[in-house]
Amino acid sequence: MIKKVGVLGAGQMGSGIAHVLAQQEIEVVLFDIAEAQLAKALSGIEKNLERQAKKDPAIGAAIPGILGRIRTTMEMNDLADCDMAIEAVTEKEALKLEIFRKLDGIVKKDAILASNTSSIPITRIAAVTGRQDKVIGMHFMNPVPVMKLVEVIRGLATSDETFDATAALVAKLEKEMAVSADYPGFIVNRVLMPMINEAAFVLFEGIATAEDIDKGMKLGTNQPMGPLVLADFIGLDTCLAIMNVLYDGFNDPKYRPCPLLVKMVEAGFLGKKSGRGFHSY
Repeated sequence: MIKKVGVLGAGQMGSGIAHVLAQQEIEVVLFDIAEAQLAKALSGIEKNLERQAKKDPAIGAAIPGILGRIRTTMEMNDLADCDMAIEAVTEKEALKLEIFRKLDGIVKKDAILASNTSSIPITRIAAVTGRQDKVIGMHFMNPVPVMKLVEVIRGLATSDETFDATAALVAKLEKEMAVSADYPGFIVNRVLMPMINEAAFVLFEGIATAEDIDKGMKLGTNQPMGPLVLADFIGLDTCLAIMNVLYDGFNDPKYRPCPLLVKMVEAGFLGKKSGRGFHSY
């Protein structure tokens, strides 16, 4: 039974994961290296809960209890007694491997270690620990409180026990689970990122404007937003990182990142978070 979960990274994904865990009466230890980010995360969770309360008054009365179940820390050692730790830091493999090495020496031996990675192989992450059977992928979608899907990825050595406990947690969070084999990009990003990359090529080659590309895909395929707007919301640096994982992982030229995407990231045009991407904000 998973009763206490450590979440590593208090950014948009980590704070969202902490939110849904605490809302289901699970104790949360939210770790980040930046005190300001932890404060921002708690403030954001409270605002999101207040937004939910406008639709469901019962949530309003529960807000103090939900927030009370989230403890923040800048010390990874504070995760020692967690039943599970979910890593949700930036999509950089070296950083994730470093975190899993440290976590393996901190949390109790029967604790599950999960990664929210959207593309990096779980088997590779598990290999730096001494508990490969207890490492699994839990890829939440953004924004976490709203999106119903969690991709669950078994590494080569992930045990049935670890998978079953993770599946039970997904159900407790009132999410739906899609199970993927452990290959770069898993399900969602294996399909989504090449579409975004191809949309960038269409713009790069002068075939259409960003506005018309997004309009075409939104109105022509009934997507809620166009691929270039979606890329801006995800972050172009994240999109590029995932395309590089696909390109390196499969050694297939069809995953080559669009040169325009590369240049935009080099220029710091990262999308909504920087004020400029394929569109301006």
